Amino acid sequence: MPSRPPAAAVRTEVAVPLRFSDGFGTVARVITFDGLVDGREHLALGLGGRVTDGDPARRRGAHPLVRLHSECLTGDVFGSQRCDCGPQMREAVERIAEVGGYLMYLRQEGRGIGLYGKLDAYVLQDLGLDTYEANLALGFRADARDYTVAAQMIHALGLGRVALLSNNPDKADQLGRLDVDVTDRVPTGVHWSPSNARYLTTKAVRGSHTFDPPARAVRLEA
Repeated sequence: MPSRPPAAAVRTEVAVPLRFSDGFGTVARVITFDGLVDGREHLALGLGGRVTDGDPARRRGAHPLVRLHSECLTGDVFGSQRCDCGPQMREAVERIAEVGGYLMYLRQEGRGIGLYGKLDAYVLQDLGLDTYEANLALGFRADARDYTVAAQMIHALGLGRVALLSNNPDKADQLGRLDVDVTDRVPTGVHWSPSNARYLTTKAVRGSHTFDPPARAVRLEA
């Protein structure tokens, strides 16, 4: 049975104009919260129209599009090519702005192991381990992310039902256990580069992410 997490509440909301390096821009409603169970400063970025359970658009069946995006300093800020985090965030902002919804920016660097832990894992990856093996070798779980705070934020925003922008089935599974009705899982693009080919293949093969890695990436992994 789903179990609703402790209640959180919206703390502040402020408009922030966004502009990406390719020229795309939009305005986000940046929302902060009180009562999140881990005490961290997670954010929700409201994009496009306001679609909540009480809105006319919601009653017509248009559930807000939601992306759970785990913080990645190296990819989001510095443009690292070792992962696809930066391009996924850029894609998500535009797609959500088109239809209305939220990007949840979650302070879960390195799949929940922290920035230094992630960089330590990079060292092991350069010695031949994949991303999951490196986390385990450092004494962490392969993926240590917990989406309880994301569910708290979703409930605080009055969203009983959401369409989830993700290739990761674990996100939908965790939200479902936390009393969030995921009506649809919308796939994201595959942002392949020579530098992240093995990373993407590992996500598909070991992490059960629902996309087919490019043939070049599969050959590199093999």
